Amino acid sequence: QVQLAESGGGLVQAGDSLRLSCVASGGTFNKYAMGWFRQAPGKEREFVAGINWKGGSTVSADSMKGRLTISRENAKNTGYLQMNMLKPEDTAVYFCAVRLWVISMKTNEYNYWGQGTQVTVSS
Repeated sequence: QVQLAESGGGLVQAGDSLRLSCVASGGTFNKYAMGWFRQAPGKEREFVAGINWKGGSTVSADSMKGRLTISRENAKNTGYLQMNMLKPEDTAVYFCAVRLWVISMKTNEYNYWGQGTQVTVSS
């Protein structure tokens, strides 16, 4: 059983940056790919970015491509999502999730989820 805990969300202004962190415990972190998802009120949860188990492969959603960097430090059991040039439409609860080895863009292919961290971007 893997537990995930996100942090780093908050209220920012348009154009600002945030770095979200996701700390894993209870499992072998370097076996898992990590995905970041977000869910805005009234909308479905959507894929934001993913990184494979080793960190050598990443994927980003078109909505944030060029404005984010996903990374991980396996020695610290931690993944990161650096978001830049934030827009009001980026406002959502951001979740990290893990699945074995390779990235997926599908929510139902992830086995473990964090509780989420709120990101609010004001205009």
